Amino acid sequence: MLTFRPRSTIDPPSPWFRAWRMATMLLLLGWTTGCASLPANTNRVASTAFAQPEETALGQLTVARRAQAGARSDSAFHLLSDVDAALAARIALIDDAQRTLDLQYYAIHADASTEVLLQGLRNAARRGVRVRILLDDFNSVGKDTQVLRLAFEPNVQMRLFNPIPGSRQNMVGRILTSLDDVAGMQKRMHNKLFIADNAWGVTGGRNLGDVYFGAGDKQNFVDLDVLAAGRIVRDMSASFDRFWNDELAYPVQTLLSPEDLDKLRKPEAPASAPGGTAAGVTPAAAASLPVTVSPTVIPSVSPAAVARADRAPLDLRTLSLTWAPSILLADKPGKIGPGDDEVNAGETAIDGLLSLMQQAHHDVLIISPYFVPGEQMMAVYRQLRQRGVRMRVLTNSLASNDAPAAHAGYARYRQPLLDMGVELYEMRSAPETAAKLAGSGGGTHQGSGGWMGSGVGGSKGGTSRASLHSKVVIIDGYYAVIGSMNLDLRSQLKNSEVGLVIRSPALAQQATAHAENTLATAAYRLERKDGHLYWRAPPGAGFADASSEPEASTKLKLLVKLLGPLAPDQML
Repeated sequence: MLTFRPRSTIDPPSPWFRAWRMATMLLLLGWTTGCASLPANTNRVASTAFAQPEETALGQLTVARRAQAGARSDSAFHLLSDVDAALAARIALIDDAQRTLDLQYYAIHADASTEVLLQGLRNAARRGVRVRILLDDFNSVGKDTQVLRLAFEPNVQMRLFNPIPGSRQNMVGRILTSLDDVAGMQKRMHNKLFIADNAWGVTGGRNLGDVYFGAGDKQNFVDLDVLAAGRIVRDMSASFDRFWNDELAYPVQTLLSPEDLDKLRKPEAPASAPGGTAAGVTPAAAASLPVTVSPTVIPSVSPAAVARADRAPLDLRTLSLTWAPSILLADKPGKIGPGDDEVNAGETAIDGLLSLMQQAHHDVLIISPYFVPGEQMMAVYRQLRQRGVRMRVLTNSLASNDAPAAHAGYARYRQPLLDMGVELYEMRSAPETAAKLAGSGGGTHQGSGGWMGSGVGGSKGGTSRASLHSKVVIIDGYYAVIGSMNLDLRSQLKNSEVGLVIRSPALAQQATAHAENTLATAAYRLERKDGHLYWRAPPGAGFADASSEPEASTKLKLLVKLLGPLAPDQML
């Protein structure tokens, strides 16, 4: 029964204990649970992206930057390869937006980094910007439900996609009250889009929360986004509109009220700081919060988070841009609608990516945190290897993976992949890896140094473990594919995904250089030694080889062995 649980975005403190506790509860209590139901999807009014982006300052900036560059391509890109740049880009889009802000995410966590962005969205709405936020419903439980208070702000519209009926107190309660529709619970909107004025936008692997911006206290995700401008953003907006106007998108007000959110708030109030404000909230930040949203929506806005927001924002007028041809790979909402996946979805984003990979001539580099190929993908990899195409895969080690069940699925394929000549690398989880890879760009916002920059922006004491979360495919050093999709069956069959295919040797080489830095300094290469797997550390990397899952506890290794025979690939 454990395999029916969609992947969480954050690793629980004791995964082996939580997993078996959940399995026991499902087996012993599930049959006694009543079936909850959703209300009618009322008050859902269709709307679309702003139709004249060229009338806004951001649209005019795109035209001016293109003319200045003398570019023939109509779209421009900039890799956001450190956490400060990723946060600053979103703040810049909020600050510069004049007409619309459209956000589509799998998860938005109630923490300090998110509060900085939410306050920016509130301020934008007050100055007349229409804000639309589309959020997958699965993670809107516990303290993260408080993010939904933004739905009750003037000029803000917020919808939950494919909502799950029942309790929002915690994840176990949600699952227990939804056992009558396990198939529907598995289908999640995994897209990530952040769009301003239909002129500039961000997509990639990041959700919104501390762990995605280098400020997690236990874990930091190593991630990658791309900032886009020009024609391709209109394609991103069209994808957003398809989901926003779909019948599975429920206005928050249809599902719960401010009073419901009050009941879900933790009863303990945060300690007061001198001056009567909530602990960690500066007086200026507290004063700017609206009456309808208490400062305790996010229990603590840390001074460090406020300081990061106060840094010089990304300057879109001078930021380096790469002008290049591009297309958008985007699933349709029907992929996660009721009924059979293939009937509703047609060709998926993953199918398009696999077709592109099959055109490779000499090299494919895959960065995928969850890597459970399945037979169709394995057949593609086999064909590529038979043609002499070099294939390298960077994924999570067991210790760095936030989803042990997914690692159990991946482990089945390691030996066959090595047999066909695929080079497998697994990223370390050690805190020094997080410090090296999930860090701040030192205020330059140019992404220099490491896959994710240098140093950790706001991480607590350098003790947070690293977890790979970037989703990138580089083909022949010519195409860069960056988006929300993993190379696994969940992304292919269960989740909706979105990603950019950018035809640019310069951008592809930039992404490759970052990835190869990780391979050379913070990842093990898998080999066979005496008939067994062996984890080889890079020369001079400062950490040792390993003969079993490196840095993983005995309990975690045991959990994966127990899960292995029980976990269907397509549910991982």
